[in-house]
Amino acid sequence: MTALLELDAMEAGYGKSRVLHGVTLSIGAGETVALLGRNGAGKSTTMRCITGLLRLQAGRVVFGGRDLRGMPPHAVARLGLSLVPEHRGIFAALTVEENLRIAARRGSRWTFEAAMAMFPQLAARRRTPGGKLSGGEQQMLAIARALMPGPRLLLLDEPTEGLAPVIVERLVALLRTLKDEGLPMLLVEQSLEVCRAVADRHAMIDEGRIVWTGDTQALAAADDAVRRHLTLEEA
Repeated sequence: MTALLELDAMEAGYGKSRVLHGVTLSIGAGETVALLGRNGAGKSTTMRCITGLLRLQAGRVVFGGRDLRGMPPHAVARLGLSLVPEHRGIFAALTVEENLRIAARRGSRWTFEAAMAMFPQLAARRRTPGGKLSGGEQQMLAIARALMPGPRLLLLDEPTEGLAPVIVERLVALLRTLKDEGLPMLLVEQSLEVCRAVADRHAMIDEGRIVWTGDTQALAAADDAVRRHLTLEEA
């Protein structure tokens, strides 16, 4: 499978603190990959490096054959990378419709009308300020907004965090629909159930290093790796 996104020996951190230690990972066209790890393992830092929000100290990020090193976030986004950030990042004072329309791009198949059809809960609240939405509605708005530019790859950072189980089920169904439509995704997530339901491949990150990779069948049998790298009892 030809790689759409390649992370090659990435090293990065904050100040004198090194967080990532040679992270290598790839995502193929039409593939969904889950990045699993405990809090502080380097998942969100990996996302920040991909999108240009954090400068690499070593290694490369290659997207569609293009090296993204040194490229500012807005230029990375124009190439077709869309991020749903961990804390959603919606504009609280803007309505649902305004949040979506400011992210629209000419030529994208994701028009405002298409977004309303995909997210009927948001359609019913199109004139409601983002800050007045429930947590689940805000997450749906964050995903809808990330789709508006017509991304070639969707990055989701902890999309189910803090949400009720019934909302998580709806988000999983939504992600499966996007996957079935052929949209590649990199999913940062702590829930094994969500990852098994959505992703084709899985990678565990621990202390800034990729320590295990495999498909969903392999993950189901990886009890030892799950215990050592994902559960608190071995932290």
